[in-house]
Amino acid sequence: MALFGFFALVLVSVYWVNRAVRLFDQLISDGQTAWVVLEFTALTLPYVIRLVLPIAAFAATVYAINRLAGESELVAMQATGASPWRLARPVAVFGLIVAALMLVLVHVLVPASRAQLADRQSQIAENVTARFLKEGTFQHPGDGVTIYIRSVAPTGELLDLFLSDARNPAVRTTYTAEKALIVRSDTGPKLIMIEGMAQTLRSSDNRLAVTRFADFTYDIGALIAPGGRLKRDWRELPTWQLIAPGSEVLALTRGSADEAWIELQNRLTQPLLAPVAALLGFAALMLGGFSRFGVWRQIGIAVVALIVVQFLSNAADDVIRRDPGLWPLAYLPALAGFAAVAVMLWLAARPRRVRQPARRAAEAAA
Repeated sequence: MALFGFFALVLVSVYWVNRAVRLFDQLISDGQTAWVVLEFTALTLPYVIRLVLPIAAFAATVYAINRLAGESELVAMQATGASPWRLARPVAVFGLIVAALMLVLVHVLVPASRAQLADRQSQIAENVTARFLKEGTFQHPGDGVTIYIRSVAPTGELLDLFLSDARNPAVRTTYTAEKALIVRSDTGPKLIMIEGMAQTLRSSDNRLAVTRFADFTYDIGALIAPGGRLKRDWRELPTWQLIAPGSEVLALTRGSADEAWIELQNRLTQPLLAPVAALLGFAALMLGGFSRFGVWRQIGIAVVALIVVQFLSNAADDVIRRDPGLWPLAYLPALAGFAAVAVMLWLAARPRRVRQPARRAAEAAA
């Protein structure tokens, strides 16, 4: 367990730092604070931990068994009559502990963190102040829309605003204003321009209409992908809503009951990979006898076996998403892993024949 905690901490740190750097670049460029970056990276941690726990369990098992073999403690336990099946018992218990941790993650923490992260991303997307308030640069919040702001006053006023709306090919309108404000409303954010001018050019006859105004309200809600949270992802919902999704849940996700069933089976099978990974590492290292050169060959077999199980998991997921009726294939990687463990432990438990080439040569000469 101590080695498991160490490897989990290292793997989570590496993955989290990589994720944090990308989030930092994205959010800081959108005008967000460092606190928002920290919040977003913290919300991604449950998903990251769920990914690395089986690998950490595998690494901890391989390291511990390799150390036991190197210090001849494994040979001593086998000499007392302990079979590979008996020695696999504490490893299985360790794998079940890791599986229990993954159960909490996949059924509680990961869906809650995904939902919270999606809500915060929606709030950031609606925060047009952070997206548009960039002084001295041309922003393109949507196709055919260009915004330029000379400066932003400490009070939040946008000074010397330029807005070009060319979404309609037949009519192109350019707005200029001495100052502007962004306000929220029930129908979305609004841009209030003060002391400005609107120039509308019709492409049909190339006629230009100029309108001066004291104040003008421009709806910018369409520029920030309205209704982004009208649809929720299945991965954001708690597990109990996936068992028998009602009409409200189906309308919220705009999905089908088959998609909910696939997500439920995915959550049920993910914790099984933890004991599979731990037992694969142990069973592979039990193959072969004591060697002064170590157990690097057995470690290689364990790594290849783990890669094969992960490959089967990815392949089964792709097949099930194409044909939900094949959902039992979701359990194939775990079953294949347990079968490989049983085969390797059976081979390790078989009595080995000790080769005695010198004795046989002497008997043949006699």
